Amino acid sequence: MSTQEIANRLVELCRKGDYATCYQELYSQDAVSIEPDHAPPPHRAEGMDALRKKGEMWQGMIEETYGGSVSDPIVAGDQFACAMMVDWKMKGQERAKMEEICLYKVKDGKIVSEQFFF
Repeated sequence: MSTQEIANRLVELCRKGDYATCYQELYSQDAVSIEPDHAPPPHRAEGMDALRKKGEMWQGMIEETYGGSVSDPIVAGDQFACAMMVDWKMKGQERAKMEEICLYKVKDGKIVSEQFFF
């Protein structure tokens, strides 16, 4: 798949909330995920097992989700970015909207890294 095709498929799956398929279908087994320093740890996860654990940790912090959105991707070479927003209530916190820019790098037809800025 081309970077554009991967970007389009990731956005399609994220809009459906089907994150498990994103990881199974689009990510390299050696993929790396990087969060900003102010995010809850882990700030860096390497490999599919670590990415799945990180996803489970984030899901465990959510009390309720009210909605969200994912922009169309912007592709440049082997990278793409999209804006994501989630309207949620984290456990022990007030309802809030989180907006972020998500940057992905593709190599050999798979996502090899993701980095989030919020």
